Amino acid sequence: MATLSTIQSLLGADADGLLTHKAKLSREILHIPGPSVVDAHYGISDRSPQVLRSLQAMFGHGRLANTGYLSILPVDQGIEHSAGASFAKNPAYFDGENIVKLAIDGGCNAVATTFGALSSVSRKYAHRIPFMVKINHNELMTYPNRFDQVMFGSVRDAWNLGACAVGATIYFGSDNSTRQIVEVSRAFEEAHALGMATVLWCYIRNNAFKVGSKDYHTAADLTGQANHLGVTIKADIIKQKLPDINGGFVALNTGDSSYGKLDKRMYSDLATDHPIDLCRYQVLNCASGRSGLINSGGASGANDLADAVKTAVINKRAGGMGLISGRKAFQKPMSEGVALLNAIQDVYLCREVTVA
Repeated sequence: MATLSTIQSLLGADADGLLTHKAKLSREILHIPGPSVVDAHYGISDRSPQVLRSLQAMFGHGRLANTGYLSILPVDQGIEHSAGASFAKNPAYFDGENIVKLAIDGGCNAVATTFGALSSVSRKYAHRIPFMVKINHNELMTYPNRFDQVMFGSVRDAWNLGACAVGATIYFGSDNSTRQIVEVSRAFEEAHALGMATVLWCYIRNNAFKVGSKDYHTAADLTGQANHLGVTIKADIIKQKLPDINGGFVALNTGDSSYGKLDKRMYSDLATDHPIDLCRYQVLNCASGRSGLINSGGASGANDLADAVKTAVINKRAGGMGLISGRKAFQKPMSEGVALLNAIQDVYLCREVTVA
């Protein structure tokens, strides 16, 4: 397990600013992940005993077992980003079995991937690692491409192949978001009825969210509101991109435009421009952390190990529940992917990295 000094070394010049930051919004108003997270966060809700058992299956598995934190390997890029573009760096992952093997060898709490990948090996692995089936996708073949998520199978199919959770995406802000909200809310209701947990990719999509040279798809205020909507349709866990900007509502309410609602205190009292404060605003919108926030690891690049550790530190110190990182892990030889997943987990295992 990595020591604090190893984490500091990977953070480099960002170490002091991230590890000693005092958050704008007190942690006292949040529900912080811990060993009793299923009892404390979900046990007092209307979730059934079967759903609680499914949640515990995830929280009790892998290197982060019984810490209250999650490390999940998600691989749906073969559909969302095209298989060739996603797996050309490592063709082994055209075979879904290797996705599951990476999650197991990497000590993950769960593996999240497609119906095709999980159904092809379900009898071999469903009892060895918690399965999360991604039930809808943006298939990227419609021309021209459009922002839409469509169902690729039924919740019952996910249950039959041994999944303990289903995951889905809603593109909030897109032309099709209303239909997606209805579809996913119904799917989540059925999943809960069957005893499965629910995870929502609360993404926002609209070309209008790019204003001038700034892209507000990762703005804390817009993604935070998406999280709030996700919790409202009873997602147990929220997946969201790490925020790196704020003021989306402000930018979209200039000139003759009118979009949503805002209060200046969102920016002055509830957040600053510090990455931990931006992420904490996302946690706040997850029912103050009752529904856990897991941030995505993002695309693979030149400094994946350092970038992944930085994202984990921000998420943990903000009060989040973990990371769901795919491309940084599977677009490498398996041994390097395992090492990267373990480095992420080490942040959550390191007691000296505390919630700000």
